[in-house]
Amino acid sequence: MAIRSDEITSIIKSAIDSFDSGVETRSVGTVVEVGDGIAQIYGLEGALASEMLEFPGGVMGLALNLEEETVGAVILGDASAIKEGDTVKTTGRVVEIPVGQALLGRVVDPLGRPLDGKGPIASTSSRPAERIAPGVIVRKGVDTPVQTGIKAIDALIPIGRGQRELIIGDRQTGKTAIAIDTIINQKGKNLVCIYVAIGQKLSTVANTVAVLEQYGAMEHTIVVVAGAEDPAPLQYLAPYSGVAMGEEVMENGVEVAGQGLVKDALCVYDDLSKHAWAYREMSLLLRRPPGREAYPGDVFYLHSRLLERAARLNDDNGGGSLTALPIIETQAGDVSAYIPTNVISITDGQIFLETDLFNAGQRPALNIGISVSRVGSAAQTKAMKKVAGPLKLDLAQYRALAAFAQFASDLDKATRDQLTRGEKLSEIIKQPQYQPLAVEKQVAILYAATHGKLDDVPTPRVREFENQLYRFLETERPDILKGISESGALSDESAAAMDEAIDAFRQSFLA
Repeated sequence: MAIRSDEITSIIKSAIDSFDSGVETRSVGTVVEVGDGIAQIYGLEGALASEMLEFPGGVMGLALNLEEETVGAVILGDASAIKEGDTVKTTGRVVEIPVGQALLGRVVDPLGRPLDGKGPIASTSSRPAERIAPGVIVRKGVDTPVQTGIKAIDALIPIGRGQRELIIGDRQTGKTAIAIDTIINQKGKNLVCIYVAIGQKLSTVANTVAVLEQYGAMEHTIVVVAGAEDPAPLQYLAPYSGVAMGEEVMENGVEVAGQGLVKDALCVYDDLSKHAWAYREMSLLLRRPPGREAYPGDVFYLHSRLLERAARLNDDNGGGSLTALPIIETQAGDVSAYIPTNVISITDGQIFLETDLFNAGQRPALNIGISVSRVGSAAQTKAMKKVAGPLKLDLAQYRALAAFAQFASDLDKATRDQLTRGEKLSEIIKQPQYQPLAVEKQVAILYAATHGKLDDVPTPRVREFENQLYRFLETERPDILKGISESGALSDESAAAMDEAIDAFRQSFLA
């Protein structure tokens, strides 16, 4: 077959025309040491702080230590295949997390990869894990409640949308239970929840997810998991991933089935003690100078830059909100330790749980004396504000009298009556797990308690009285509950109707 020179010429010309002469410049380095999830890399002169680095096999890392000749990086994933002499490239990107509606109902790792076996996540947008918190100018005062469904909290330590409320206590005192009850109670309340599990056993996380699914709460929830067996860098990254997902809800909103566009988010960090441990582990392996309790000097900034991202935006900026519920585990009730005092000083109040109260059968085991919400009654409905005011005073007086009564042999009638009422109030604020209460029912029982309607009910029958009162109001006087639910207020007319209804029920109950 004859070869035609013009054909060869045209082929060569087209090859020359299609040749891409673009040059990509990337900083490249060499691994000189690797171990414990940390790599020391020689070179990488152009690396930036917190820049993503690419290791062989698609494994990613994070540049944290920028030294004169080397870069200290943490490896986000399996470091077993990385060895000395491997080539590392910069990417010019920071850590970005997939965000948006596609994540609702899913369980993901801190990089947004699915862990629930329900297939890939079709997210179309992403956000940087680290970001500067919104400034004062774009914020608005906190004035809308996050209803936890827990009587003691909604009445005495109210949480508002955009607030940061710390849940603190020893292990096994019900910290996670409060957070899970709050998430369950947000069903149909236009609030997207992000539950971040840090350093927990996967069996514990699986139980939590099963509870959320059982109560239909996964429809409005995203679960971010960095388990106890995950490397420290992933545990360090987890809360920042969660808050990035929450910021997407706050700023752009997400569509929730049956609720439309939702622009309010709630982030639970369970827990930040383990987060601080992971950061301490990383910092010591990176040879950063240790400080108090071997934590690095910037451990306060670790949590402050996370929690400052919770905000309530003003109407000009969309009016969304991001509420933070960080959890801290104390050792033997010591709230004056390093990490607890740090987080107490960053947050807008704390819910303090005590082992002694828990063991005495007080659930939730809330120490009302040292628990506080700095937003206070600004984040309560008018009806709740009306009934909660006397409750705080009565409980405070009861605690003072109960301590005094231990040493007194004979008490006058007024003191005995006050102690009896205090016992009833303490019984009323007990509540079983996974049974959050609607705010109108809370108002009804607290109204009864603070207006002396329980004074002649025997203490062992108080819980029975409460449950039967709810049923009575739902069947016989539904208008009272409906009025409080719709208006959020307890008018004089409603209060008179409530009075009459409770008296009618009490007569039949005590008969």
